[in-house]
Amino acid sequence: MKKQGTLLKMKTELNTPVNYFLTLGDEVICMNDLLNKDITLRFLGEIHCIRCGRLTKKSFHQGYCYPCYRTAPETDDCILKPELCSAQEGISRDMEWSKTHCLQDHYVYLAVSSGLKVGVTRHTQIPTRWIDQGASYAIKIAKTPNRYTAGLLEVDLKKHFADKTNWRNMLSNKIDKEIDLLQEKRRAKDSVYKEYVHYFLDDNEITFIEYPVDDFPAKVNSVNFDNEPEIKGKLTGIKGQYLIFEGGLVFNVRRHNGYEVELLIG
Repeated sequence: MKKQGTLLKMKTELNTPVNYFLTLGDEVICMNDLLNKDITLRFLGEIHCIRCGRLTKKSFHQGYCYPCYRTAPETDDCILKPELCSAQEGISRDMEWSKTHCLQDHYVYLAVSSGLKVGVTRHTQIPTRWIDQGASYAIKIAKTPNRYTAGLLEVDLKKHFADKTNWRNMLSNKIDKEIDLLQEKRRAKDSVYKEYVHYFLDDNEITFIEYPVDDFPAKVNSVNFDNEPEIKGKLTGIKGQYLIFEGGLVFNVRRHNGYEVELLIG
């Protein structure tokens, strides 16, 4: 069986385990069904901007051509650093986009993907954001009216909490399972400036996430189309936005947004 189209990050559905769906052209492929099957991903030599469709020799910011990277609201500085958002002041690359993405309720959360980390995401991105990061469990700790305020709170919390995921440990399932998120939430509330305390939530629900992985590799080796135009092997798991192959090869789907590919099954 052969499928062809432009690669985009996999869509997900919270279930036990998470359901993953890859769209190629008009086809939607349930990736869970491909576990323990031999698959081949072949790069067809073209990269298209996921915003404007322009042919580009190089992908920027996970899928954009250089002009869009420089001008699109999706690639503005506040995407990686929410505290730099200025939409609340009426300043944006695209104010209409910011109204639906920045000037909306945002959550500050704690998640365990390998160790404990703090993060920020728009209210509509829960639990998608956690799944994309490969979190094993997570909790919402605060709710703010916009991205900027969430960013300020995150900056304050980063004095006490990490904000990065060790992706190698995440994919090897080297998870600190002794972390008490309720205790860490209390510590976070006690750590922040008093002006942020009223944003903290009473909701203490912890979301636990399981992934479709049959065999976690002891050691991972990242592969990409820039070095390997063809990636093949038995699919043994999916976690975050990574495909895990037998032998520890891992492929980051999201990193290859916009790449034209051919998927062969079997």
